[in-house]
Amino acid sequence: MIQSMTGFGSFETIIPSWGKISVELRSTNHKFLEIVLHLPEGSLSMEERIKKAIETKIKRGRVTCALNASSRKAGSVFINKALLKKYIAKIEGIKKEFKIENGLDINTLIHLPGVLALEEERFSPESIWPALKIAVNAAINNLVKTRLKEGEALRGYLRKQGEELRKELAGIKSKLKDALKLRLKALATDEERANFTKDTDTTEEIDRLSFHTHNFKHKLTKGGALGKELDFIAQEMQREANTMAAKTFDVSVSSQVLKMKSLIEKIREQAQNVE
Repeated sequence: MIQSMTGFGSFETIIPSWGKISVELRSTNHKFLEIVLHLPEGSLSMEERIKKAIETKIKRGRVTCALNASSRKAGSVFINKALLKKYIAKIEGIKKEFKIENGLDINTLIHLPGVLALEEERFSPESIWPALKIAVNAAINNLVKTRLKEGEALRGYLRKQGEELRKELAGIKSKLKDALKLRLKALATDEERANFTKDTDTTEEIDRLSFHTHNFKHKLTKGGALGKELDFIAQEMQREANTMAAKTFDVSVSSQVLKMKSLIEKIREQAQNVE
């Protein structure tokens, strides 16, 4: 089976001794594998392990991983006494300098910036890694499922377009043969006919294009990371079609060649979505 490079996967779990962990993965098109992690503060030690877990299942695409962790444990209240003393000293100095009689109010003091804070339970990646590893792998598997589903739809589309391309090519080959006979009859000398045949002969391009279309069809029956191969084949088909367009002398055939080029462009555009 082939994978698309676009997909989404998530997983959420509860660690009884700690709290809730959620992992979200999104992937989009990219020439290579690029992994972007958004992790809680203090999670540096987990980066390589999460990246390696993703690399085992994903070969191409830009993968964004967002990890959210929320502890069930209540945080503790912290009062910055050193800062509070400085505030009081400054306020007392101002009161004395300007002869202000009002006393200090506790409600005012605790609302001064930096005096009162809530210390949340620290995130300890090492202690929860076994459970987190399960959550990460589950999210990756869910991502792969969506990529495979989209990949199967891509395979169907590419197979259909490839079949249409082969039909167009067969029609062009037949029309060119008849058009060439008519044109050669209209030419006066053997030299003119030889030169015209040489300049307009597309036998080699048709043969190569036929080979590429069958190769493309064969590749679609395989699994794995085929995106680069399919894109390369589509490029080669595009090259041969462009040469045919330059050599084509019959208006009706030119119209079919343009249609064939349009099909190849669609094929290449969608092939670039394959992993």
